[in-house]
Amino acid sequence: MITALYSDQLIAENAPMDRRLAALILARGSRIGYIASGPEPQREFFNEKQQYYARYGLSLDLFVDLDALCGDEEISRLFSFSAIHLTGGHTADFLRRLRQSGMLDKLRAWALDDGILVGTSAGAILMTPTIAVDALFCGSSPDAMMDGAALDLVPFEFFPHLNDDPGYLPALLRYSETTVIPILACRDGEGLILGNGLVEIFGTPLMISAGFAEAADRVRIADLLSRA
Repeated sequence: MITALYSDQLIAENAPMDRRLAALILARGSRIGYIASGPEPQREFFNEKQQYYARYGLSLDLFVDLDALCGDEEISRLFSFSAIHLTGGHTADFLRRLRQSGMLDKLRAWALDDGILVGTSAGAILMTPTIAVDALFCGSSPDAMMDGAALDLVPFEFFPHLNDDPGYLPALLRYSETTVIPILACRDGEGLILGNGLVEIFGTPLMISAGFAEAADRVRIADLLSRA
């Protein structure tokens, strides 16, 4: 399994991570499936991502609307691709759609069977054990999040867009005192690629736990992965 977790994606600061991810995908093929977080009737975000991936020689070939899955044939086609992209958007709605469509367990099994899963913002949050930190974007407390269990592919929570609000870090520090799961917080332009022996950190994300924050460390993340 390889997971790529972005805070944001379509900005110049992500170019080093983009190039590394593209090389990993191209080693297996060039086709990527796209799972939308919600309705996208004009496919504006899909078209934007198509152009983005094309710059790296990759082809975003399949748009998947979880509210309108066409059956086993579409799912089989999605899982035949070299990688799958999980979009940004409303995290809780995305999780609900994955559950209602029966795709949450299928996607987790595919990823664990040596899939490459790419997530931006909400899509990256979904790779973690719980989407609790998403509550901060709604002005709520992560402690109040009920039934937030997600894909559980990485042994930490993921918080994107740390740079958007100076109140996010103090809130994450408070929350970290009530949970045993470390929190990895990224500013836009930062991210990680993990799995199959890889621990690659781009930018200077923070690892937050027990009320403290420090620069994310490759050795600590590798230890978390080995114990997961």
